[in-house]
Amino acid sequence: MENFSSPPVIPQPPVITPPPPQRPRKSYGWMIVAIILIVLLAFSLLGNFTQFISHALRSGFGDGFKNSTAHEAGPKLDEVILKDNDAHNKIAVVTVDGIITGSTEDPAGNNMVDVIKAQLNRAAEDSRVKAVILKVNSPGGEVMASDEINKVIKDFENNPIHGKPVICSMGSLAASGGYYISTPCRWIVANELTITGSIGVIMHGYNYRGLMDKIGVRPVTYKSGKFKDMLSPDRETNQIPPEEHAMVQSLIDQTYQKFKSVVAEGRGQAHEKNKNEGRVLASDWAQYADGRVLSGAEALKLGFVDELGDFDDAVDRAEKIAHIGNANIVEYRERYNIGDFLSMFGQNSSAKNIKLDLGVDIPKLHAGYMYFLWAPEN
Repeated sequence: MENFSSPPVIPQPPVITPPPPQRPRKSYGWMIVAIILIVLLAFSLLGNFTQFISHALRSGFGDGFKNSTAHEAGPKLDEVILKDNDAHNKIAVVTVDGIITGSTEDPAGNNMVDVIKAQLNRAAEDSRVKAVILKVNSPGGEVMASDEINKVIKDFENNPIHGKPVICSMGSLAASGGYYISTPCRWIVANELTITGSIGVIMHGYNYRGLMDKIGVRPVTYKSGKFKDMLSPDRETNQIPPEEHAMVQSLIDQTYQKFKSVVAEGRGQAHEKNKNEGRVLASDWAQYADGRVLSGAEALKLGFVDELGDFDDAVDRAEKIAHIGNANIVEYRERYNIGDFLSMFGQNSSAKNIKLDLGVDIPKLHAGYMYFLWAPEN
């Protein structure tokens, strides 16, 4: 019997199945951006609707619908309670912190002077506010802005309708313009280590003609009069006529005399109201009004301030002068809506500057501007 062997089995190669293609990972970035934009839009619509309703309630629905596109000028303020003493009466705090300037700084287009005016107006209108504390921590600043704030405070105090006193509470620094705005206050409280005084005026500028000559740049100037290029920084110093020096110095002297008259008037009126409780200016106070800085203790001896203490002492003094007991301490803070912030990227060019906070407030002096400013050399 013949044996038939089966043919050899040839192994088949394994079938390799390629892995299924991976689905692309979903990107949620656009979703996050869309959500943020929707939220911003919702806040903007809510803010505009709230303003519309508020305006309509104040002026009547007929006028509200008619003038729905109009907006009230000036800062929008919210009252914030700094200390709740469960009292009926209030003491309002107005803070001046940093360089005093009339330049527009906030997103709503208001400057420091505008905000202080609005805060004092709000304090005047509230019958429960019995006194104001001006909280100053400033090296001074622009002459015009300092003078405007000084007048606003003086008009507030001399208002015969409410007669609410303003008590100044000096922080670590209330020099030059910082002292200028303090002078109309009924009472001034300073810490013994407060830096104050610096009564004087400064005008600052640079002459870079020497640098221009080194790089071969020469200015060409056409002018209608001898002094039309007054204070120009690109002239040779020997080209500046002595009459120009005299005129600039005359401007400085006039402003300086104004500073001294403001000090004498403000402290004199405060002494008349305070009688023997406050301090009177020393007979030789003008000798110390030469730009030098003073400590709070030195200022007390010369009659530039009335009392040594802190903010709590200023509150106690305000309650005593206003003849009230305990009072709630409130502050009026500026309120912004989303439109104010969006305007930073729109037509409000003054709000386009982005500031980098390095922890040091370095004053930016503009050539040709006069300042009540204490700026120690670095």
